Amino acid sequence: MSTLAKVMSKFRLAVVQLQVSSVKADNLSRARGLVREAAGQGSKVVLLPECFNSPYGTSFFSRYAENIPGESTQVLSEAAKENEVYLVGGSIPEEDGGKLYNTCTVFGPDGEMILKHRKIHLFDIDVPGKIRFQESETLSPGSSLSLFDTPFCKVGVGICYDMRFAELAQLYSRKGCQLLVYPGAFNMTTGPAHWELLQRGRALDNQVYVATASPARDEAASYVAWGHSTVVNPWGEVISKAGPEEAVIYADIDLQYLADIRQQIPITSQRRDDLYAVTSVQDGSS
Repeated sequence: MSTLAKVMSKFRLAVVQLQVSSVKADNLSRARGLVREAAGQGSKVVLLPECFNSPYGTSFFSRYAENIPGESTQVLSEAAKENEVYLVGGSIPEEDGGKLYNTCTVFGPDGEMILKHRKIHLFDIDVPGKIRFQESETLSPGSSLSLFDTPFCKVGVGICYDMRFAELAQLYSRKGCQLLVYPGAFNMTTGPAHWELLQRGRALDNQVYVATASPARDEAASYVAWGHSTVVNPWGEVISKAGPEEAVIYADIDLQYLADIRQQIPITSQRRDDLYAVTSVQDGSS
């Protein structure tokens, strides 16, 4: 392997677990500062949490919603450019054509927006006696797969509930993604039960790195996030994990290690495509 190839096979990922308040300007300012902190630690890709600019809840989405481009994406663009990082901007409530979406934007080191992912699977659950939440009361679903290129690897994007759908991760892996990122806000019921388990499952099944970014926990919020932002390697091991409080966690992504895992346990070449298949009905990377 050439020296350049060795350099490009490793990069630092930062995950920002932001303490989100009801004041949008404060959220944007804190996010910008933590992106700067992450870049100062050598991070090349930085991931923000779901609904990083607003409280999470159906009563908040319309109040905090913006057009894209707008105030929040302008801050993301500037933060990416001034720190020369790939910035996965968590998600924000987006208004477009009279509809609301839960939307992740990604910016390159030049400050240009390179991707917009609207949450595909809306969070509609009802666990009797514990939690009922219906995103579909206010939000509309996205309709396309979302992946982007970096000099290091291809990255697939999902938001929170998207992680529960193994098919999406499989499709991203088939399209060449080696890192999957999920800004997400699991709660105090689903978080301890499924948050880490789902990440390890997606990583292991597809032999990829998986990173999640949660808001920090706020016990006084109407929706209490679990926190515990995490990075999992292709062997299914947790290699970095936050607690419930605001933090920036780091992981050194090693693509040669990923390649070694795939060579040792070559499930990609062993799949029985003559018996089964997971296919995309639309070939999109919007």
